[in-house]
Amino acid sequence: MLFSCSSVAHQMSTSYLSIKIDPQGQVQGTWQVRLFDLYQVIDIDNNQDGQLTWGEVQKNQLATTQYLQSALQISRNDTCGLIFDVVQQVDQHFNEGYLVTSFKGACHSTGVLKIDYQAMFEIDTDHKAIVTIDAPEHQYTRVISNENRTLLVNLAESQMSDTFVEYVYQGIIHIWKGTDHILFLLALLSTCVLNREQKQWQGIESPTKIVKQTAWIVTAFTLAHSITLTTTAMGVLNFSSHWVELGIALSVLFAALNNVWPVVLRLGWITFAFGLLHGMGFAGVLGELGLPENQKILTILAFNLGVEIGQLAILLLVLPLLMFVRNTLWYKEWGMQMGSVMIGLMAIQWSIERF
Repeated sequence: MLFSCSSVAHQMSTSYLSIKIDPQGQVQGTWQVRLFDLYQVIDIDNNQDGQLTWGEVQKNQLATTQYLQSALQISRNDTCGLIFDVVQQVDQHFNEGYLVTSFKGACHSTGVLKIDYQAMFEIDTDHKAIVTIDAPEHQYTRVISNENRTLLVNLAESQMSDTFVEYVYQGIIHIWKGTDHILFLLALLSTCVLNREQKQWQGIESPTKIVKQTAWIVTAFTLAHSITLTTTAMGVLNFSSHWVELGIALSVLFAALNNVWPVVLRLGWITFAFGLLHGMGFAGVLGELGLPENQKILTILAFNLGVEIGQLAILLLVLPLLMFVRNTLWYKEWGMQMGSVMIGLMAIQWSIERF
C-alpha cells in the first residue's frame, strides 16, 4: 500500500478563464486549458504515442473548440451567445503546456453574471477553473470546482468578502489535501508528547509542558511558511518549484528518521528552516490559483489564514490522541517509531519521484 501511493506534489489540474466585459455588455475572453487534460477528454493524439505535437493540436482544433464551447456558458439575464475562435495558441504555466483559445459574446448590460462551467470534471474531480472577471468598476477572482460548477457574480458590487472567503477555503482545502505537509506535521507532533532520556523515549507528565512544546514547534513552522508564502507570492523570492518540492519531500524524510534515530532533539530551529520550504510550496499553489491585481495582499492573507485554520484543525484532532497514548509502552517502544518509518518510506518515494 505504501509503495502504490502516487507522488503528491502541488501541480493541480487547473484552467484559467479570463473574461472582460464592457459597460455595453460586450464580452471578450481567453481560456487556457492544460494540454494534458485535453488529451484525457478528447482523442487528439492521432498516432497514439502518448506525446502531443503542435501538428496534432492544430489538426484537432475543431474538435477542441466544440468541446470547450459545450463546456462553458455565460449568461446575464439571457445567454451571451459565446463564439469561439478556432485559431489557437500554446502557453506554459508551471512547466505545463496550455492551449489558449479566445471567445467573444454579447450580454445584457445589467444583471448578475452567471458562468456555467463543466469542463474536465469527468476525468478529474479535483479540477479547478480560476476565473478572472474584469468589469468596468471592479475586478473579481473566483474559483470554480466540481462541488460548485456555477458562478454568480454581481458586477455592481466589489464582493471583496467573497474573494476573502474563497481564498480562506482554498487554503484549508490545500493543507488537508497536501499529504506531504500533513505527514511533516505528524512526524513533528509525534514526539511533542515525549522526552528523550538515557536513549529512551519517555512520556511527558505535564500537559502544560506538552502544550508549550507543541506551541513552539507549530509557531516556528507557521512563522516560517508565512514568510516565504508571502514573499514568494509577491515575487520577492523565486525558486524552482522542482527543487522546492524535492526539498519538502526530504524535510518529511528527515523529520521521520529523526524520530527513529534522534539527532536533533530541539526541533524549533530546524522546523523553522523546513517551514521556509513548505511556504514556497504553498505559494506555488496560490500562484496557480491566481492573484487579482487589485487584491493581492487580501488574497495572500486569506490563503495563509486558511492554511493556518486547516493546520490548527489537524493539531486539535491529533494532539489529544497523542497525549492519551504517550505513557503506553507500545507507543514509546514501537508505535511512534513504526509510524515514523511508514512516513519515511512515503517520503523516500516522493523524493525519488520528484528528483
